[in-house]
Amino acid sequence: MSAASSVGAIRREAPLSRRILKHLRKYPSLWIGLTILVAFLLMTLFADVIAPTDPLAQNLRDRLDAPSAAHPFGADELGRDIYSRVVHGARISLPASFVVVIISVVVGVLLGAVAGFFGGALDAAIMRTADVTLAFPSVVLALAISAFLGPGLTNAIIAASVVLWPEYARLMRSQILVVRAQEYVVAARALGAREASILFRHVLPNAWTPLIVKAALDVGGIILLVSALSFLGLGVQPPTPEWGAMIALGRTKFFQWWLATFPGLAILLVILACNLISEGLRNWLDPHY
Repeated sequence: MSAASSVGAIRREAPLSRRILKHLRKYPSLWIGLTILVAFLLMTLFADVIAPTDPLAQNLRDRLDAPSAAHPFGADELGRDIYSRVVHGARISLPASFVVVIISVVVGVLLGAVAGFFGGALDAAIMRTADVTLAFPSVVLALAISAFLGPGLTNAIIAASVVLWPEYARLMRSQILVVRAQEYVVAARALGAREASILFRHVLPNAWTPLIVKAALDVGGIILLVSALSFLGLGVQPPTPEWGAMIALGRTKFFQWWLATFPGLAILLVILACNLISEGLRNWLDPHY
């Protein structure tokens, strides 16, 4: 083997660690966001191990204690450890946001794909329904739906899903309108493939990229929306530890800043992580990047 071919083989077989580092340097926002989000997901799985005390345990002797060695994030007006409540609150906020995004993606993608691919009266009916929903500010509509259904986490998830699905329906419809005019779709139709087969085998797989990026971004937005509903008394009800409800308990205690600061920081970090992941995915999936 010549020296030139040996050098070429070495270049072709770059070490795994070098390839990983190259990927990390090219998409830093994706990996930073994933690191933060995975940390919160581990928090939800091991909350009983990470949290030192029961999040519902009351100790009036520690009422409104400032952050200390005994209570790293302080204690609330009933003496409950805020650190434990923030950790256990991740078990509610994160799964709820994932459930809302999954429901919205499934409903929105199916309706948007049907509307964009088949068109006609079905397209008009689905899109006009989406337009009516999008005509209302999302928070106001979610508040109205939650107030009608009653307070509770399940109703907050329903309200958030109703608000979010039209965005995915319109985005998927626009993608379908572009993809269905591509040559490979025309060729599949010319070969006699059924319309449903063309939709699920050729069109949908090539229309996912913007939806993946949007779904990653919406996880943080839904956490904020569910927390806002809980803050206003229409979501998770006390004494269940939930970040928005915890902020609501601290809104009148200005000098006890720790009551609202630490659950607010948890919301901020998750939203930041989702924004970074969304940006990284967009760069990763963009063929021109």
